[in-house]
Amino acid sequence: MAAFGVFPPKPSAVRALFGEGEALIGAVHLPPLPGSPAYRGQPVADICRFAVEEARAYVGNGFDSVIVENHGDLPFLKPGQHGYEVAATMGVVTAAVVAELGPHVGVSVLSNAGECAVAAAWASGAGWIRVNQWANAYVANEGIIEGQAARTTRYRHGIGADPVRVFADVHVKHGAHAIVADRTLAEQTEDAEFFDADVLIATGSRTGHPTSVSEVVGIRDHTQLPVVIGSGIDPSNVRVLLDECDGAIVASAAKENGRWWGRVSPDKVRAVARAAGR
Repeated sequence: MAAFGVFPPKPSAVRALFGEGEALIGAVHLPPLPGSPAYRGQPVADICRFAVEEARAYVGNGFDSVIVENHGDLPFLKPGQHGYEVAATMGVVTAAVVAELGPHVGVSVLSNAGECAVAAAWASGAGWIRVNQWANAYVANEGIIEGQAARTTRYRHGIGADPVRVFADVHVKHGAHAIVADRTLAEQTEDAEFFDADVLIATGSRTGHPTSVSEVVGIRDHTQLPVVIGSGIDPSNVRVLLDECDGAIVASAAKENGRWWGRVSPDKVRAVARAAGR
């Protein structure tokens, strides 16, 4: 049974979180956190200050909010392998950002750790999480990554965190989709909605790689949910892509070095915001 057209539409989570119009969301890519191989004992308070500075650079220059991600924790663990220290640190750091910006902040725990992200979001007061593989499965750098909808929704409900919304990727980047190669983009879109996602994300093939208009439209035309873009936004394409969806998550194009691991550049953030019509 396909989700599209079967269930009554949900209120737009994008509008509830960010207000009217398309949402521009910056990605705060954290340095290595406690427990990861590259962590060198940096006090968590210093990581909090870093995250707040990055968040201010986005929101002070035309963006609506940010998502906090543990991008420095390479190589990424699979869901269920994250220790208590990951949820605790992500919760503390995100709480510092929420205190600065409000509850429309998001959380992503890589790779695909929906339960850990819910724990951090609920503890910090953040309003949403990103889960890359919500339904079905694919092969990633970390191995076979299975959809997290069943476990994450039950965990969310079990701790009373139902208000935390789920932004779920469709046809997620950084992986091979041979497992579901016989499933169309429309079918994968409907699967994510059927498994109770709140917002769907269209991406390119890798972090920073452009998302095609056809991918965005292919998802949008088979869901009642809002659709946002999760990869490859820059000043040259932001307006064209936003015309087809409800918002975008931006990272590489807003960094000083044009890579996800750089610091946020206020000038580059403003360039994206201006091109989007802010």
